[in-house]
Amino acid sequence: MSLSVAVFTPAYAQLNTDRITAIGRNALYFEDYVLSIQYFNQVIRLKPYLAEPYFYRSIAKIQLEDYQGALRDCNAAIDRNPFSPGYYYTRGYIYRQLGELEKAEADYSEALHFSPDNRTYMLLRADTRAEMKHYEDALSDIEQMLRREPHAASVWTEKGRVCILKKDTLCAVEAFERATEYDKFNPAAWSALGVTNLMLKHEDQAYAQLTQAINLGSKWAGDYINRGIIHYHRHNYRGALSDYEQAVKISPRDADCYYNRAMMRQEVGDYNRALEDFNTAISLAPERTEMRYQRGLVYMQLKQWREVVRDMDSLIARYPYFLPAYYMAAQAQTKSGNTKAAFVYRQKAYDLEQRKDEIQSSQPNTDTRIAEAQPQKKDHRKEFSASTAQNQTEVPEEEQKYDSKTRGSVQKRYQDVVNEPNIVVSYYSQDLSLRRTNYYHPIIERINHAQIFPAALKLTAQELALTAEMVDFHFSEITRLSKLIDESPNPILFMARAMEFAIVQDYTSAIDDCTRALTLSDNSSPITPLATFCRANWRYRLLEYQRTTGEQVVTTSMDFDIMLRDYDQLIKLQPDFSFAFYNKANILCAQKEWKDAISHYTKAISVDPDFAEAYFNRGLTYIYIGENDKGLSDLSKAGELGIYQAYNLISRFK
Repeated sequence: MSLSVAVFTPAYAQLNTDRITAIGRNALYFEDYVLSIQYFNQVIRLKPYLAEPYFYRSIAKIQLEDYQGALRDCNAAIDRNPFSPGYYYTRGYIYRQLGELEKAEADYSEALHFSPDNRTYMLLRADTRAEMKHYEDALSDIEQMLRREPHAASVWTEKGRVCILKKDTLCAVEAFERATEYDKFNPAAWSALGVTNLMLKHEDQAYAQLTQAINLGSKWAGDYINRGIIHYHRHNYRGALSDYEQAVKISPRDADCYYNRAMMRQEVGDYNRALEDFNTAISLAPERTEMRYQRGLVYMQLKQWREVVRDMDSLIARYPYFLPAYYMAAQAQTKSGNTKAAFVYRQKAYDLEQRKDEIQSSQPNTDTRIAEAQPQKKDHRKEFSASTAQNQTEVPEEEQKYDSKTRGSVQKRYQDVVNEPNIVVSYYSQDLSLRRTNYYHPIIERINHAQIFPAALKLTAQELALTAEMVDFHFSEITRLSKLIDESPNPILFMARAMEFAIVQDYTSAIDDCTRALTLSDNSSPITPLATFCRANWRYRLLEYQRTTGEQVVTTSMDFDIMLRDYDQLIKLQPDFSFAFYNKANILCAQKEWKDAISHYTKAISVDPDFAEAYFNRGLTYIYIGENDKGLSDLSKAGELGIYQAYNLISRFK
């Protein structure tokens, strides 16, 4: 059995929706989220009253970071089964990702109502309450867990974290000490204890605890950063450099790794490499203007006066009462010979100095940067994926073969922000089995049934590239059809030859043959709507070709009006031909008629509610005119309907 049959054959789906659900869960387990959505779509179509397929589909969307789409599905699951704690837990996670903390807290509370002893639910509610700065409520949850499990190291670690947020460092030290007592081999507990002692300036204890975390296999760069700081304070620059090098290996996008290493290199007079590190740190975290002060000191040593002034100006813009920046800028201006500018900086600093008692302002921290704690915003996406796949039914090996292009976190694969192309008629089509668009219309079926063309016609958004042998074949077909037309011209032969001309990209001849076919046929013939649709499509293709080759640089409104008239004529003949609305909308987008384009995409969707390309293009159009919520909703639907590239755009635009 092929994969496409397993997913899309209605007879198969009607036989066993449990089987399809199991295969969908298996796809979740193997991180094939896009494909799993298609399986759950099948179950939802057949049994829309079931909660589970909506829930599983929401999990797949969570993996793809489509949180709005996941929320809709989770809501649907809860509507159908309001008694499952896992559904509320999942929706709480989604709300956390959307920044709606009060709703997340409410959902975790609801999950606890059904499962009051679940430690995961309680920990997440405590974590959410801490993020809301409801520290006493968070600690209440933690104490409740500790009464049940007084030796649970993870709960003690969570208590310590909340105490840190509450700025109660003594409470934090006690909690982290208990965590290390109950789980001596957990590097995270030792790391938390070490950083807390470092914040309290207890460097000997911090050094021992950070070393213990590292010896236990810590993979967090912050442990090396913090131990490196202790080495730096002790003037053990070799040890500091070794730790910072390891931190950079672990976390090459962490600005603190480079900033602290730059501070150490600056201390030992290695100014050129210090400058490289400061540049990297600032490029990674440009919002942290305070790093420019230390870079300014390096520029001073390298006598790059203009760069010193530029960095100090950036710092002054952020911290207008930071006097050292004025004095350093004045010194740099003096060194460069610009004494007038130097006087202005010194005078401003003097004026601020005289008013220091009345000025209350924040000052930048220009010292080494402590990595204060391991990242605490937990990502439970993998946990969801694994839990939903538990006890998955074994499926045949051929149903476990997934397309690498659609597997895993496809939202991280860059996608150009361009519309999906027009739907065209062709003999050749790429495999679009994931897409749920209904590439069918009775007109095309009627023509294929009559077998009046050499092969079956297909409606497609993606044509296949031709081989040299295929091109030769179609040129020979043009010769054969031309002889038949000379003997007995009729609309079918003209339309058949038009198809051949279009396949070999002779669009001018294809358009001419379409016009002849239309002249010889009447509105009752299926050739009329086919020729009308194809002529509009090929005119657009010809226009694109002429612009690409420079034959036509400027496109006039008349060029578009001719195409639009054909689509309008087709819509009159076949008002259920959704592809005419869609293609017309694409042309309206090219004319920057955004509102009218949206209207026609909407009409296409009203004919085919599963028109994936119409949702995708309408979503991009909404975003282009600034209606991001509508746009993201449409992109979510397009992703659900098989255009997996939408998930990258969702992750970027949200």
